[in-house]
Amino acid sequence: MFTVQPITDFADPRLAPFRTLKAQFDHWHEGFFVAEGEKVVRRLLESPHEVISVLLPPKWFPAYELLLAARSEPISVFVAEKEVLENLTGFSMFQGLLGLARVPRPATVAELLALPRPHLFAAVDGLSNAENVGAVVRNAAALGVQAIILGETSAPAYLRRAVRSSMGTIFRLPYLGCRVREEGRPIVGQGLTDTLRQLREHGVRCVAAHPHTDRRRLWQADLRRDTCIVLGAEGDGIRPEVLAACDEAVAIPMAAGVDSLNVASAAAVFFAEAQRQRGCA
Repeated sequence: MFTVQPITDFADPRLAPFRTLKAQFDHWHEGFFVAEGEKVVRRLLESPHEVISVLLPPKWFPAYELLLAARSEPISVFVAEKEVLENLTGFSMFQGLLGLARVPRPATVAELLALPRPHLFAAVDGLSNAENVGAVVRNAAALGVQAIILGETSAPAYLRRAVRSSMGTIFRLPYLGCRVREEGRPIVGQGLTDTLRQLREHGVRCVAAHPHTDRRRLWQADLRRDTCIVLGAEGDGIRPEVLAACDEAVAIPMAAGVDSLNVASAAAVFFAEAQRQRGCA
């Protein structure tokens, strides 16, 4: 169910999230997020997430009409030429498509454990850059990871830039956030170390991607069983207390003079190796 209306008043309160695209943390605190671009908005409309509104140029409406008609919730479709939309948002937009939706409820550990086995989860620690979080999510969705666990020191996966960097693949991946919202305010829930310990109690082996270990290489780790791959920030890496909560730390062998990879690149290598060991690649 949707209604189409031209944009006639930039002060319309329903357009406020699109006027404040830089305030992605404020949006998350209030329980919604903005999706950008043709593929991401399309994937949003194909997802089970609650959509509030869509902004698009008239030429794009026919391509989205069937997707909008298939939705059960009321959606406001605001239509204007791309130049008008850019004046509204203050951003230059390649396609001029934006969507607004509710942040979905995070999964619980019990719900993750109910997913088909052998489990393959990914946890991130200290990834404050939303685009890095989104890139890890995109790799996870592409390479068979079942769920993403976001440590309390990591950016939420439903920030605008994280959603954009994930290319909307976050919509298909369950997430568990150690930093959550409660009654409109952010709080820290169960910490990542406790979450990892809980997974280990249920037989999930937690493997840290840690470049500063000379004990074991990635190919020596057994990733065929229930596994959670733990990734840290590029600068500081995994916090000591999180590293201590893992079963083992393994490294990707690298050429002399290179000590680390971008976290998204390292994630792709780990996820692909897990798929290779499981006979999926």
